[in-house]
Amino acid sequence: MRRNKLFAASIIIFSGVGLAGFSPEIMPVHHSIQDPWKAPAWADTLKSPYHEEPLTLAQGEELFTLYCASCHGDEGYGDGAAGGALGQKPANFHDTLVKVQSDGALFWKISTGRGNMPPFKDVFSDEQRWQLVAYIRHLGKTD
Repeated sequence: MRRNKLFAASIIIFSGVGLAGFSPEIMPVHHSIQDPWKAPAWADTLKSPYHEEPLTLAQGEELFTLYCASCHGDEGYGDGAAGGALGQKPANFHDTLVKVQSDGALFWKISTGRGNMPPFKDVFSDEQRWQLVAYIRHLGKTD
């Protein structure tokens, strides 16, 4: 019985501390506008060694669904549930600003990350990152 009371007390104490950590008064949310994200000029010279084919798109879609859709949205409009809480809206792959970028620039951005977007260079192989680029391009074509 004493053990249960101690356990309950520890939950209350730690819950209070945990909830206090999420209080807006303690942790203000800063909604700032970032400068446009530009890849270095040399990134435009990067070319995918993989052809856009059904298997490439299917593998890119699988990676996108697991790692990207929560922020960028299922259809790539930058409207994912997790992305809305970030303060900076994730990229909309249907936007002209994304469509005019080279494949190499997108590959570089996926690799290096910025702000709330993590770098995927050490998470995905080169092939997987190119599969993501192909799938992002595919999403951008569906309007």
